[in-house]
Amino acid sequence: MTPPSVLNLSAYLMYATGKAARRTLSEKLTARGLRLWHLTVLTLVADLGAQPKGVLAARLDMNASDLARIVKDLADAGQVECVRSLTDRRRVDVRITPEGRSALDHLNADIASADDDILTPLSEAEREQLASLLRRVHAHHEATGSAAGSRPAPQARQV
Repeated sequence: MTPPSVLNLSAYLMYATGKAARRTLSEKLTARGLRLWHLTVLTLVADLGAQPKGVLAARLDMNASDLARIVKDLADAGQVECVRSLTDRRRVDVRITPEGRSALDHLNADIASADDDILTPLSEAEREQLASLLRRVHAHHEATGSAAGSRPAPQARQV
């Protein structure tokens, strides 16, 4: 049981709800043989177009070898392909395939289902309001470099 005093802490509530959301979404992805990173990489390439592996790793604040494994999984499933850049033949770009777009459509349906599971107690208007507020908080932290996945530059120590 959750201690009553932490129910007044927004940070705790976001953490606990985020944990439940991640678990629900992970179950949906696992049923398709995927993990959250697969979804993230596939979505990023679908949204932004072909991306060099190094750029993907940097955007996601991800170790390059971990990204390579995720890209390999997606390529093995036919959802992305790695192709030489037309502008720089030394660079390999990752781009989504038609199969990847189809898979993403199915994943988006799974995500909508996960959202429904997580947000069951809320009306449609409340869901829209929550999403708007979360986007605003996220945008603030992304702009200041403190969003999940980004690490702000270390501060100099005061002497």
